[in-house]
Amino acid sequence: MSTGRIRGVALGLATAAAALGSAELVAGLDRGYRSPIIQVGNRVVDHVPVWLKTFAIRNFGTNDKKVLVGSVFVVLLIFAAVIGVISRRHRRLALGGIALFGVVGTAASIVGIGGFAAAVPSIIGGIVGVITLYFLAGRVWGPPSGQSAHPAGDPSVGASRRAFLGLTVAVTAAGVLAAAGGRQLRTRFSAAVDRARVILPKAKRPVAPLDLAKVQVNAAGVTPFITPNASFYRIDTALEVPQVALADWKLDVTGMVDTPLSFTYDQLLNRDLVEADLTLTCVSNELGGILAGTARWLGVPLSELLEEAGVSARADQIVGRSVDGYTCGFPVKTATDGRTAMVVVGMNGEPLPLEHGFPARLLVAGLYGYVSATKWLTEVNVTRFDQFDQYWVPRGYADRAPIKTFSRIDTPKPLTAIPAGTHAIAGVAWAQTRGISKVEVSIDDGPWQQSTLAAAPNKETWRQWMLPADLASGRHTIACRATDGNGNTQTEQRVGPLPDGATGWHSVVVLVS
Repeated sequence: MSTGRIRGVALGLATAAAALGSAELVAGLDRGYRSPIIQVGNRVVDHVPVWLKTFAIRNFGTNDKKVLVGSVFVVLLIFAAVIGVISRRHRRLALGGIALFGVVGTAASIVGIGGFAAAVPSIIGGIVGVITLYFLAGRVWGPPSGQSAHPAGDPSVGASRRAFLGLTVAVTAAGVLAAAGGRQLRTRFSAAVDRARVILPKAKRPVAPLDLAKVQVNAAGVTPFITPNASFYRIDTALEVPQVALADWKLDVTGMVDTPLSFTYDQLLNRDLVEADLTLTCVSNELGGILAGTARWLGVPLSELLEEAGVSARADQIVGRSVDGYTCGFPVKTATDGRTAMVVVGMNGEPLPLEHGFPARLLVAGLYGYVSATKWLTEVNVTRFDQFDQYWVPRGYADRAPIKTFSRIDTPKPLTAIPAGTHAIAGVAWAQTRGISKVEVSIDDGPWQQSTLAAAPNKETWRQWMLPADLASGRHTIACRATDGNGNTQTEQRVGPLPDGATGWHSVVVLVS
């Protein structure tokens, strides 16, 4: 690469650092301001094709958000490098290109939650970027063509190599420090402070303590019955966890109701809270996937709030709306037919973790999370399916999504090398609201053998299972299938998660020596 292009790339990257750094610094000054990177990333999430979203979850799992933010950042840096090279001979075009930084960030912010206030950092960043590029290009390349007797972009006209290096390093360092300062400033708005002050009341209707010796099989490698909060899967559309201040938060019950209601956080805690052990499952779960978890939840029965509000007989959908605008939608009858349906405030004995929806979220047993489990809940809207499509419906997913019967082999792991002898084949199975009546195992397409089932506290949690098997040397394929409490056996037909959940028998290959 020529000296001129190297200088152009460095100039562009320094300009990007100044623009993005100043934007991040401004974003740290007020709760209503938003990072341009996050805002652009959010719009990408909103418009990304379903196949790409599925690819990201399949390959990156719960790291998909980090990959997306990193990808947006890399694209911006490449764009900035090109702008820097262009600035050597086409100064005005380069200035317009860097201004596009601010325009894109501003547009992404305005169409999202927060309006003009959210766009302020993008506007400031764009202005700083233009000023920085104009200044650096003048120092590095000299005056634009037409204002100098020298050819435009002649490196000998501008700064010396040492001066150029010092200038770009100084600008880049200032941008990085500004970004770090902005991120540090934003910690002032962390909801962790409010969460740390919360003392959850005891449930007025508690469930009995779990006897782990009964609900867990004796097999190493099986997923624990209760999933620790830190290990619980997280799949949502929020690139940055919403930081909800309790002083400003309220939950509204609106729409087709006789009496709209509104509750503060303290008012929710002062109600008769209930506990429930419930397995939550993501529709994106592939065969053998880990996007499921069980916790003991604490909250307010949704049916009680709906009864107080008075639901119209014409209503057939309940929509949960998040503080970031995300929506879930599920049938009214699922909130009133006796299954667990809650506005949740606690998870495994502590307030909801920030990434799992603090201060409150929805949970409805037997429905995939994308239609029922709104995090950072701020509104319960009673409406109709023919009047409103929740977030994922226009993106190709079904508007109704009861959880399908599912089983998974946890041990042995795929392609594990194990010695010949007796080994425990074990895992979990679930069919929330119907329960699991049996799990069968087939080795090398042989006859189905019924496994031993651990106990389950109710029909809304997963159930562990285990089968001892004598495995001879060689390569073996092990498959499992579950039968739910209604007598329906898990189908062998393999389909992907779209539009309403994957099906098929999970199988693993093990190598026995």
